[in-house]
Amino acid sequence: MNIGGVRLANPVIAAPMAGVTDRAFRSLAREAGCGLVCTEMVSDQALIYGSARTETILGILGEPGPLAVQIFGSNPAYMERAAAMAAARGPQIIDINMGCPTPKIVRNGEGAALMRNPRLAYDVARAVVAAAGLPVTVKMRKGWDEDQVNAVELAVLMEKAGVSAVTVHGRTRSQFYSGRADWNIIGEVKRAVGIPVIGNGDVREPEDARRMLDQTGCDGVMVGRAAMGNPWVFAQIIHYLETGEKLPPPTREERVSTALRHLDLLVGLKGEYIGVREMRKHAAWYLKGVPGAAGIRQDLNAARSREEMAGIIRRVVDRPGRPCDSGIV
Repeated sequence: MNIGGVRLANPVIAAPMAGVTDRAFRSLAREAGCGLVCTEMVSDQALIYGSARTETILGILGEPGPLAVQIFGSNPAYMERAAAMAAARGPQIIDINMGCPTPKIVRNGEGAALMRNPRLAYDVARAVVAAAGLPVTVKMRKGWDEDQVNAVELAVLMEKAGVSAVTVHGRTRSQFYSGRADWNIIGEVKRAVGIPVIGNGDVREPEDARRMLDQTGCDGVMVGRAAMGNPWVFAQIIHYLETGEKLPPPTREERVSTALRHLDLLVGLKGEYIGVREMRKHAAWYLKGVPGAAGIRQDLNAARSREEMAGIIRRVVDRPGRPCDSGIV
């Protein structure tokens, strides 16, 4: 798969997710063979004005590619400045968020709210393309709601603005993450534009990825929530697409060892205090399906040090009971 001259080893892409896809997560996704990883979304104004949290999110110097930085905003002038600043950090792609459904984002006319103003969305995309000096992609949704389904219209405008690829999540903003994703809209977008189209929504198993590619004709698949606590999903999908065979799920020991690596990556990147607290949710995802998981989660949420967290995670190996479930979230 090729995005504006950036060659991806495979068409399996990790979705940007706030609070999840930091450098530690990206390292594990990349090890699993993921074709493209992305930062958490970054506000244009936070980037321009030097927010400390934004600096943490954009700690990408020296990170292997292909890597995309996702930015969001609704002011073309701010987005132009932010795109240039983000591009200077060394990613291969700049992604524009036009799909985030969170109320605090859409209240400002950003994220999915841009789908209600296609002309402004076009101006934002054109400004970012002009400033980035890199391929620019856009992540959008099916539309605002079922009465305002305009992914095809917006994708056509994005292509005219010079965008190199679009990702379409097959849910409307009003759905958030509920219900089923409509893959038909992904196929409609693919037939309407000449740039690569990446499908997103309800890709949980390798077979889902194969069906999405076949049903919609899209060029790539983006995996989001199914990868939380389950970086193996990328390797499983890639292997299945290449061979038609399914890899076995990770063992309990593999889950524990990877969770411990994730913990150490977070502590190394963010320090023990923040790293341990951010690991609480990741550890719960890793251990989903383990007997006694509810009790383990309570202990994880109380952990305050790296050693305490690691000890709780290691206890899982010694627990009797059935093997872990697949871990797909």
